[in-house]
Amino acid sequence: MARRKITNSQAVCIILLWGILCYMLLAYSEKITFNVVFALVASAIIVFVPLYKSRRNNDE
Repeated sequence: MARRKITNSQAVCIILLWGILCYMLLAYSEKITFNVVFALVASAIIVFVPLYKSRRNNDE
């Protein structure tokens, strides 16, 4: 099954939404613990790996 390519505007929206969610997580948490840092790192991997793969495929 062919995947749809992510456009530049879609990538920017995804990154901005991820940034807002990360800001909210950091702003509203009482302490920055391992769980908070782990959630940020895991969400970054989930968001940026597909974006990277999509960008890499667009270059070819």
